[in-house]
Amino acid sequence: MASGQPRLDAILGGGLIDPSIALVAGLPGSGKTVLAQQYAFANGTDERPAVYLSTVAEPLSKILYFAEGLSFFDAGRIGHSVVFDDLGGSLDAEGLAGVLTRITELVERQPCSVLVIDSFRALRYQSRNAGEFEGFIHELAGRLTAMGTMALWLGEYSQDELASRPEFAIADAAIVLATEENGQRESRALRVLKLRGSGFRSGAHAYRIGVDGVEVFPRLSDVDDTRYELGRQRASSAIPALDQLLGDGYWPGSATLVIGPAGCGKTVMGLQFIFGGARAGEPGVFASLQENRVQVERMIHGFGWNPDDPGAVVLCDSSNDIYVDQWFYRLLDTLESVRARRVVIDSLGELAAACPDDKRFREFVYSLLNRCSRAGVSVLVTVESPELYGQTRLSERGVSHLSDNVILLQYLRKDSTLSRALTVLKTRASDHLPQTHEYEITRDGISIGKPVNPV
Repeated sequence: MASGQPRLDAILGGGLIDPSIALVAGLPGSGKTVLAQQYAFANGTDERPAVYLSTVAEPLSKILYFAEGLSFFDAGRIGHSVVFDDLGGSLDAEGLAGVLTRITELVERQPCSVLVIDSFRALRYQSRNAGEFEGFIHELAGRLTAMGTMALWLGEYSQDELASRPEFAIADAAIVLATEENGQRESRALRVLKLRGSGFRSGAHAYRIGVDGVEVFPRLSDVDDTRYELGRQRASSAIPALDQLLGDGYWPGSATLVIGPAGCGKTVMGLQFIFGGARAGEPGVFASLQENRVQVERMIHGFGWNPDDPGAVVLCDSSNDIYVDQWFYRLLDTLESVRARRVVIDSLGELAAACPDDKRFREFVYSLLNRCSRAGVSVLVTVESPELYGQTRLSERGVSHLSDNVILLQYLRKDSTLSRALTVLKTRASDHLPQTHEYEITRDGISIGKPVNPV
């Protein structure tokens, strides 16, 4: 059964098994109701409507009021393909037995595409004892299964609490929505604890709640060892002398790490790579996490490039205000939409600042480089170094070993002035010239000069 969110369906191995009983758990505000409404509007039809039943946790009028603000909400379908009802009256009058009778009557009268009970946990507090509630759960599950009804049970459970609940044991699928604190940041994570009859993607998957509902970003952790072919046509850096130092440019699908202190020209080198590629018919994406769009466009204009060039897409975000999972998927979608052959990330340090977990950050970077390599997209990533005149280490993030090329930019003392110097430290599958050359930043970009002694 589709969720209305393809990425969530991918996490669930294609979707929830229909029919089955799925438990959606999470503390208040985690998005359970919104997710269930997505399922309802994605699957309800006039012939087999989605039935949404509220209990005593939240009044039906309140559920409908907030649902109206969601993009998928369609008032014309209410009462026909999506039916909202309340179990509160049956519960007050006859207890759990009345709820069981009411649900059975609804499903027998007209088969439904999905039956939502919100909140299922609230029913526990209307039972006389634990035995009565467990008996109710078993009987309800048996009737829904016999009638082939797909059901979503929503409840305010924590992940730790589920292990002792009979609802979890009976449910065929269990999805947990949680909010996690990382310093002063909050992030949301979806986990699939079980899914009978189907494979699913393990781990924590980031999600956000917005006007389009619950948007999920599957955990990026690619492990794909199938063989693939890369092109033989090298990608020019758009700096002729650098191409020579690299052994005739970059291999397609390669990853290049550009390391250097502030002001040495890392961003300029990245922009030159993208706009030079656009001139050569190789579309590219420049993703900045350091500069805002006004600053980047001022730089682009200053070098005589066109910020509106359709072959050079510029994305500008702040590391203070991004969900790193969402950012990666947006970047991947942009690369696909423009059929990019090049991408620049400026800078890796800012991206790492948005990801509080170093292990997850390395998984993100590995997955991005792997996907780009398989697609033949050449990647250039900048890293800021705190050392102005020398370099005693390459990267604190442990990603230099993932790079095919490493380019070091640094300052040199020259009498009373400073000069800039460039060294190609590493190139995979290619001969290169490990010489240090002076370079200047001109109106046309980076211009590399003669070899120098950096000592």
